[in-house]
Amino acid sequence: MKYKIVLIVIAAIIKMQCMGQLRLPAVLSSNMVLQQNDSVLLWGWGNPAEKVFITTSWDNKTDSTLTSNGAKWRINVKTPTAGGPFTITFKQKEKVMSGEVWMCSGQSNMDWNFYAGVYDMQPELDLGVQSNLRLFYIAKNTAEFPQEDTRGQWAVCDSNNLKSFSAVAYFFAKKLQQELNVPVGLVQSSWGGTPAETWTPAEKINSNPVLKNSYQKIDSSMWWPKSPGATYNAMIAPVINFSVAGAIWYQGEGNTAAPSTYGSLLTTMIDSWRSAWKRNFPFYFVQIAPHTYGKGYAAAILREQQTIAAKHDKTGMIIISDLVDDSTNIHPKNKKDVGLRLANMALAQTYQKDTIVVQYPLFDRLLVTDDKAQIGFLYTGGTLYCGGKTVSALEIAGEDRVFYPAESKIEGNVLIAWSAMVKEPVAVRYAFSNAGIGNLYSSFGLPVAPFRTDDWPLQ
Repeated sequence: MKYKIVLIVIAAIIKMQCMGQLRLPAVLSSNMVLQQNDSVLLWGWGNPAEKVFITTSWDNKTDSTLTSNGAKWRINVKTPTAGGPFTITFKQKEKVMSGEVWMCSGQSNMDWNFYAGVYDMQPELDLGVQSNLRLFYIAKNTAEFPQEDTRGQWAVCDSNNLKSFSAVAYFFAKKLQQELNVPVGLVQSSWGGTPAETWTPAEKINSNPVLKNSYQKIDSSMWWPKSPGATYNAMIAPVINFSVAGAIWYQGEGNTAAPSTYGSLLTTMIDSWRSAWKRNFPFYFVQIAPHTYGKGYAAAILREQQTIAAKHDKTGMIIISDLVDDSTNIHPKNKKDVGLRLANMALAQTYQKDTIVVQYPLFDRLLVTDDKAQIGFLYTGGTLYCGGKTVSALEIAGEDRVFYPAESKIEGNVLIAWSAMVKEPVAVRYAFSNAGIGNLYSSFGLPVAPFRTDDWPLQ
């Protein structure tokens, strides 16, 4: 009798092993969007030497692969042109869409949502189900080493799950979906307060003496991590196998303690992400908004560094200094226009919509004639215009390096500045302060980027 019982138990175990232990990462699940017209990687875990069969409904093709002795399997499948819903059958059918997929990351201004008081979100909730928008939210987490999986699941955008999702990312995706007429998937990975070092592989920071020194100037907080690589390991690494069209980024406030190296830090992070994904995808980011950070020029320096970083390959920066109505609030409530400006940049530069202008006017040259400074710009569309009676946050200085409020006038695409206090101008600054809000625009309605014409040391 005992002999028979033993046989039955062994048989049961064998049956369980034959059924397999196929497991998928969280980011591969029903309701996801796969990057269209691409060779995307599918991966997971199973019993060693177990054969995995995968069937895709768009071509009724079945592919197979073998699980390694490390209990891992991976396989590439070709995705169709945008559309759906389709299914992928592993052990069970997973409903998926094919379209455009974007990473959405940063700190609190990327995290900000309906619950945080974004006033443009209520009309969006009233729209109900938007089946061509899919959302994947990565829970806040840290890890000492890169992780292979994360918590989360794909969801169809509706009035319930949209409430807790990034407003900037949502408005970005909605605009893309309307203009491209394809499904759009968003992967949100953000955490308020985090410096960019936490989103960068630790070895990239620790091996660079300049970046390591800057990181050590950042204060610790009980509300967010600051260790290099901490959020990268837990909130980026688990999805680097998932094909994306690009990334949008809204961060920088957490690095104002050491702003002068932010340009190098950001481009290091961008390159590390592209290397991890093994694709040179576009990366679009938001210049931080005016805010009363206190004394000094910390935010102005960081914005200047962001402008430098925007010259990096396949990157783009949007200016939002004109979208702030309260510089004492580090979280401007207007997230809709931020998302739309990011979307316009993607539409123009990634999707080649040449009717959309996204080049923000940049300082180009300074010419001094007698007691007046003439400032020329790139990308004005031919003319400049002022959004008020006078150009705000405009200053001028002479050799003594003392700045005074400047009077001004506009002649075509040239800004002329002067002050009775400065007989021989040497330098001009525009919105170059922590909280300076500008009102100067190109003929296309895009705000002029904050700038200074000098390179004098700053406190």
